[in-house]
Amino acid sequence: MKILGIGSRIIHKEYGKGVITNVSSNMYWVTFIDKGLETIEIDADIEVVEAIENEVDTVSFFDVESSLVAILQKWSDATQRVAIADKWKGGSLILEPGEVGVSNKEIPINTFFHKIVMVRDRIRVMEQKINSSKNLDDQEKIDLQQYITRIYGSLTTFNVLFKAKSDHFVGEKSGK
Repeated sequence: MKILGIGSRIIHKEYGKGVITNVSSNMYWVTFIDKGLETIEIDADIEVVEAIENEVDTVSFFDVESSLVAILQKWSDATQRVAIADKWKGGSLILEPGEVGVSNKEIPINTFFHKIVMVRDRIRVMEQKINSSKNLDDQEKIDLQQYITRIYGSLTTFNVLFKAKSDHFVGEKSGK
């Protein structure tokens, strides 16, 4: 059996017309006109409209994106991807002034969420730099760490925006 390359056009009984966008050892990733992206087995019953050869070794967009994200995480102050809670996707944050005659300010909630995540990431980087500093003594590190913990505590209001609880801000824990 000959492996089809990226860009090959096919027709699948269930999904219809599609183009192969990635190939693994046992699967094709195919973007179908009516069904979107689907994976099908290499030995699936398909009609080949146009076969592209020698394109199997090309790197997929997913591979490029994954590599770029890994590099950015390693060499910048960006950390892992953080998801916004589903209920907020596409929403807006509306700031309504108490003063009469002053107009509202509307901000896409995704923009606001991104800024909150960047604040959190930069605080984490600052925390790492404090903890690894050779110029601060242990007491100074403890004092600065307490300020950072209070900053996190002040930001817990925004935890409602995060999809995963593991991404939440955590301040001082009470012993109650």
